[in-house]
Amino acid sequence: MAELTQEEVRHIAFLARIGVSDEDVARYQKDLSSVLAYFEELNTVDTDGVEPIGHITGMTNVLREDVAHDADEDTKKRIMDNVPQTRDGYIQVKSIF
Repeated sequence: MAELTQEEVRHIAFLARIGVSDEDVARYQKDLSSVLAYFEELNTVDTDGVEPIGHITGMTNVLREDVAHDADEDTKKRIMDNVPQTRDGYIQVKSIF
């Protein structure tokens, strides 16, 4: 695999939303190219007969059922007493758009 170009490194940095200096670009050009070359090497490994796995622990994710529960009036009042702004019985937040 060919080494990444400086433009490709800058594009990757842009996508990752990180700023890079010219010195960083030269260093990352070498480092990222080595990582990608290693992944390319992994493509040559014979994986026939190997079952794909998502993790090695064997554990399964245990999720609770997503059910809304009504709170008693005292709990609702204590919550509303601690918020900065309310409107018509709801918590009012600033608009983000």
